[in-house]
Amino acid sequence: MIAKTIFAIFSLVLVLTVPVFAEVDSPKKQMHRGVSAEEVLCKATLELIIRTNGMPACVKASTAEKMKERGSAFTPTPITKSNKEIQTVPASSNSFVNFYITDQDLNIAHSGIEVIPTEGLLEFSIKGITIQGPENMIETGPDTGQFYVKLQLPESINGEPLEQDDIVLIKYLDQSDHAGEKRILVKSIPLTKTFAKVETSGGGSRIGHEFTFRIYEPDANRDSKNEDKISLSSFEFRAEGGIRTTLANPRFDANSSSLIETGPNTSTFEVKIKIPREIDGKPIHIGDKYEIRYIDRSTPSGTDEKVVYNGRIG
Repeated sequence: MIAKTIFAIFSLVLVLTVPVFAEVDSPKKQMHRGVSAEEVLCKATLELIIRTNGMPACVKASTAEKMKERGSAFTPTPITKSNKEIQTVPASSNSFVNFYITDQDLNIAHSGIEVIPTEGLLEFSIKGITIQGPENMIETGPDTGQFYVKLQLPESINGEPLEQDDIVLIKYLDQSDHAGEKRILVKSIPLTKTFAKVETSGGGSRIGHEFTFRIYEPDANRDSKNEDKISLSSFEFRAEGGIRTTLANPRFDANSSSLIETGPNTSTFEVKIKIPREIDGKPIHIGDKYEIRYIDRSTPSGTDEKVVYNGRIG
């Protein structure tokens, strides 16, 4: 079985735009930062659509209309306050996606536990290809209105194995919203082994020049009200000439003993360091390659996953 897992929170979908001349990252870059497809920002002149493969795109209104007419894309439906939501929880290492649907309209037998057939309510796809889902969803307890669903992912799609960043698209066909209208709750979630992502800014390839080393690591965000920290010793530095050390080595002249969260509940951690001319008597040369390794030991799958930043000394 594939060990890839997914984790995301389903929330109310809003169609969001920003000023025409504002700098906006591409949908792909936004998703790499952890933004869900339905929450991608587009410039005011563009419209957010979701392709049938689950990937978002910002296109002109005329293009969006044509794609929807062809059935190759859809627009996330604006949703006002409602008692409907979907929430996923970490999948197991055996490629099961566990999630909950809250819909009080399905809570009819208030003294008992409802078992609801999913036919006509739930649709699942990967790479734009429909996959088989569970037959039923089960209420978590009497009168909760919350239903548990367990989706087993296939090992392959059309003979091709699932890969990192493949998109699982889940649609909940809500038969009656707060206004009595039908609508679709959707979420597209990339398959991933680890949510940690590393990057640098400000001259990270020049010897002796300070730069910012940054990691996005939701697992280390344990306190939503205060800034968390990740020890520098958690990051291994490797370079040519047999150099093996951690960022806790004083030669990096770090401005802190830890990577510090950029703000409460941001899940982004930073430290400022410098690439030294030598480490433990071993010189670092212009043109040398280096890498900074981080081992994510608290992934949803329960496996250790290596996250690597690769650089070259300029």
